[in-house]
Amino acid sequence: MLSRTRVAARQLRVQINASRAVSVWANVPAGPPDPILGITEAFKRDTDPKKINLGVGAYRDADGKPYVLPSVLAAEDKVIGERKDKEYLPITGLGEFTKAAAVLAYGEDSKPLKEGRVAITQSLSGTGALRIAGAFLARHYPHSKTIYLPAPTWGNHIPIFKDSGLEVKTYSYYDKNTVGLDFEGLKKDLQAAPNKSIVLLHACAHNPTGIDPTQEQWREISQLIKEKEHFPLIDNAYLGFASGSVDNDAFMLRHFVEQGHQLVLCQSFAKNMGLYGERVGTFSVVCADPEEKARVDSQIKILVRPMYSNPPVHGARVASTLLTDPKLNAQWLAEVKGMADRIIDMRSTLYDLLKELGSKREWGHIKNQIGMFAYLGISPEQVDRLAKEHHVYLTRDGRISVAGITKHNVRHLAESLHEVTKNDA
Repeated sequence: MLSRTRVAARQLRVQINASRAVSVWANVPAGPPDPILGITEAFKRDTDPKKINLGVGAYRDADGKPYVLPSVLAAEDKVIGERKDKEYLPITGLGEFTKAAAVLAYGEDSKPLKEGRVAITQSLSGTGALRIAGAFLARHYPHSKTIYLPAPTWGNHIPIFKDSGLEVKTYSYYDKNTVGLDFEGLKKDLQAAPNKSIVLLHACAHNPTGIDPTQEQWREISQLIKEKEHFPLIDNAYLGFASGSVDNDAFMLRHFVEQGHQLVLCQSFAKNMGLYGERVGTFSVVCADPEEKARVDSQIKILVRPMYSNPPVHGARVASTLLTDPKLNAQWLAEVKGMADRIIDMRSTLYDLLKELGSKREWGHIKNQIGMFAYLGISPEQVDRLAKEHHVYLTRDGRISVAGITKHNVRHLAESLHEVTKNDA
């Protein structure tokens, strides 16, 4: 009897162990590695003292170190000194911040702002704003569930909009032969797209190419989109960071608004305030009138509530202080220009060194592109050689973060780039 009991207990243990061996997550497939993280990991493993990481999309100072703006530190001191509570924000965030953010983007004289018809919510930086935009358009835009993205675009755009329930297609943007804008291809593709399609546009400092349309080209694009009745979704992650002037960088957005486009705007303060980890941004919708704005506001709240309930408060208070305190605002704008000027200077220095080294390639695009990123116009194989032979790390499409270039490493970069391209026809 005891023996049969022991046998039964043993069998039960075997069954239990067998069931434990098959995990509920056993069939979850491994996802592909993140390309930027892979570059960073390879860079960290490299022990060569000359190594350069040009893959990270974050600003670095002249010594290649993470940079916290002095104006941000001063604003943060002010916020902490006020000893405010840590209560939940409303679903749409800190009102004084979103109001000031809207004025920064749309301009003090913006007609929709003055008429009270811009619905706006604080978001989890630009990524969160884009996710709200995707969900809002998928649920409420009545004419299309297809969004057209420039080819190429920021890598996260595609999964954000797919996960939002939109069908993703592309339009021409980058011309690899000129390492510039394929303006005719862009117009042709937008003309061919079904009327009233959703079109994503980068307001300035296009990521990843660093190639922006001219103001005259933006006027043509605006007119084409108006004729086709397309709906513009504007991603504005680099306001002030591209040229050093907020007004210059806001031209595209403000022109579209002046031309009567009803649009949505996704705004980030990660780059231009260096608030990467604070996740500060906004999502806004230009509406027809205040009554429509109130209805849109109500639907934004319905979307945000089950996503994350409400946004974080500290970064919004810091950003709000920078936007509303006259002294700190002036200091911040000067620092933004300083960051932009350093990047512009590094572009010119790299170009000059390549010419000094005798490169026969045309490198003018390095100076003509704008913002944090640049497309070098080199092959994936040449990118691999840069990493393997010269300890220079960048994405295989030839994109570099110009912020990673410093006075200490720019010559090594130029020499390495010249070495891997000198045999090009």
